[in-house]
Amino acid sequence: MPHISRWDLDKTYLRTEFDTVRDLVRTAFERADEKRTNPGAATLLREMSRAGVSIHILSGSPEQMRRRLEDKLRLDGIVWDSFILKPNLQNVLRLRFRALKDQLGYKLPALLAARAAAGAGAATFRETLFGDDAEADAFVYALYGDILAGRVGEELVHAIAERGRMYEDVLEGALRSLRQLGGAHEPQAEPVERILIHLEQQTPPSDFEVYGARVVPFYNYLQAAFVVHEDGRLGAEGVLRVALELVTQHRFDGDALARSYADLGKRGHLRGTRVPELVAALDTWKDAPPAAARDELRAMVERLPAYAEQASKKFTAPEAAPMPDYLTLVSKHNRRRHKNKR
Repeated sequence: MPHISRWDLDKTYLRTEFDTVRDLVRTAFERADEKRTNPGAATLLREMSRAGVSIHILSGSPEQMRRRLEDKLRLDGIVWDSFILKPNLQNVLRLRFRALKDQLGYKLPALLAARAAAGAGAATFRETLFGDDAEADAFVYALYGDILAGRVGEELVHAIAERGRMYEDVLEGALRSLRQLGGAHEPQAEPVERILIHLEQQTPPSDFEVYGARVVPFYNYLQAAFVVHEDGRLGAEGVLRVALELVTQHRFDGDALARSYADLGKRGHLRGTRVPELVAALDTWKDAPPAAARDELRAMVERLPAYAEQASKKFTAPEAAPMPDYLTLVSKHNRRRHKNKR
């Protein structure tokens, strides 16, 4: 079974604005070629796919936007294995207006159902999850990971869902998927290997410490590439391709690239390993970039060994932290909803 990578779209992959009605209308009518991708996201997604990672998309965008979103992904050269969008029209017809913004009642059941659909192999494969800080991704992903790891059982899921105001039939579906997975099971390795949260709204990374070191807030997609490279889900040349995009299209220099690594290291998210692979990959890269860009990549890799040594002293293993108090956190899991109320 291949490694699974699950991606949100809005504010994670795409640079989407939906904080006002005008934003929503503009987003709904954008053509595929007008939609903007976050710097480095498409390159990282393509490179992970090239490395054999299975790509699954779970987005809060409405089902009515499927054609435009699929066209955009095709324009970016993305190949996916599944693509789930939110049934907002169905929610409106059923007068479920709360469901239009709710993420817990949408994403958690969808994640559990997708895992259960894998059948007997579900207990063996691992996942890397990508989301953003605009809504509930860190909360939902962390809860999902702890359910799969056997730390959250049916009784606690029920209590969290009730406090999170999940519709009863939606909860029943989530619990049914959980039972198909064998309830709370204990696999040999963490089923959710890593949760990467794009800091689109520049939320302080410290806000996510409650979820433990498995959750990695990141500012740019080179940081995400460094993490999944250390996890063995991306080749060294894939990291360089993400860095190359930031240099050639977004004016990063070698120092800025290296500081992206240093920032993660200071926050305890990198082991400080596999840097020699990046150095070797630059030396043997067949599709050599333009000289100016290559100089910036060379400047980056020359700085990384010192930063890697510092990172190794601060690294925190993803499984080291205690389980979050989900019952307390559920009341504020939707960051955008509460932001708009203030």
